[in-house]
Amino acid sequence: MNTTKLLTLAAALLLASHSASLAQTSSVWNNKQCAVVLTYDDAIDVDLDNAIPALDSVKFRGTFYLIGSSPVVTKRLEEWRQAAKRGHELGNHALMHPCDGSLPGRGFVTPDNDLSKYTVSRAVTEARVNNTLLKAIDGKTARTFAYPCGDLTIGGVKFYDQLRNDFVAARGVTGGLQTPAEVDLTNIDSYMINEKSGEYLIDLVKKAQQSHTLLVFLFHGVGGGHSLNVSLQAHWQLLRYLKAHEKDIWVAPMVEVAEKIKTYQQSPTSKK
Repeated sequence: MNTTKLLTLAAALLLASHSASLAQTSSVWNNKQCAVVLTYDDAIDVDLDNAIPALDSVKFRGTFYLIGSSPVVTKRLEEWRQAAKRGHELGNHALMHPCDGSLPGRGFVTPDNDLSKYTVSRAVTEARVNNTLLKAIDGKTARTFAYPCGDLTIGGVKFYDQLRNDFVAARGVTGGLQTPAEVDLTNIDSYMINEKSGEYLIDLVKKAQQSHTLLVFLFHGVGGGHSLNVSLQAHWQLLRYLKAHEKDIWVAPMVEVAEKIKTYQQSPTSKK
């Protein structure tokens, strides 16, 4: 076989391999170009006042990471229950939202909620207590966890290692786009959004479409209510773009996307 034929064959095999890989990825993303997960942290009033109504208006479902001790959970419990009935995920953001107060810029951490002063067993217990609370609200057993402040360890020990059987997956705070094979289900990448434009949000989605990857948005305030905020206009521009391209983009709660990724990663075909 001459050089030209060898190069042609090599190119054809490479193209076939790429097409097969793309088809596998597409199947994980519900036969669409990419997956987008909209997550909202801290159980604040604007979740119920602004974010959920906006999502409901375009028939999208998001993931809301609830702090069990938040007064907004207590006083608006029935509204959270109704949101869950409409398909939104009530995720676990720990009972007390403990953060590592020993790190730079953590002046907001109180002695009672300083993760660096926790034992691993306390962090695990509080996460499980919050799961019990969330189950009492939505009746569900499958959900995901979000690390408060993105902190993974206590004294160098990854506390989530003891919670792997309690959750489908855990969301972190490091920005990145990943294929199903690249996703670390114990620390899923996400883009923390603060004062970003609608154009910026949409550009991230376009990059996910082009690369056939998972994109997770991490919101706090939507139209106010938190020091980390996205404007109502920017948030709506994102939702409008996602709706207009719904045939190409899978928008779903974190628990559903994570379950698909988990199944894919455990399948023999993903090891090839």
